[in-house]
Amino acid sequence: RRAGKVVVYGSATGLKALERFAAYSTARTAQMGYVRTVGLEAAKHNVQVNLIAQNFVENPVYYPPELKGTEMFERILRQVPARRLATGREDALFALFLASDESDFFVGQAIPFSGGWIQR
Repeated sequence: RRAGKVVVYGSATGLKALERFAAYSTARTAQMGYVRTVGLEAAKHNVQVNLIAQNFVENPVYYPPELKGTEMFERILRQVPARRLATGREDALFALFLASDESDFFVGQAIPFSGGWIQR
């Protein structure tokens, strides 16, 4: 078809190192390198490949309901300049944007979606 979008979900830990997570951070960084390279190769065919580097998105496995309101949850939120978790809707709308024709100039990018966490 000579046109298309590939949206990859990854982790912001590929952009910001974390102690005690060397293997995980390395894998996420490798994933970003893959997206950058494939993004360049696919761009000449009018296919955009990009990665959402997310962290701190509402998820009942990572952030179960019983965690909210606890001191541990407050410590987590203090790491996020936005001082909140992203909603699943926000996450999905960002992916929808990257999958749309409105994002044709994004090529091989790992775009942070972490409420400012990687800026710290």
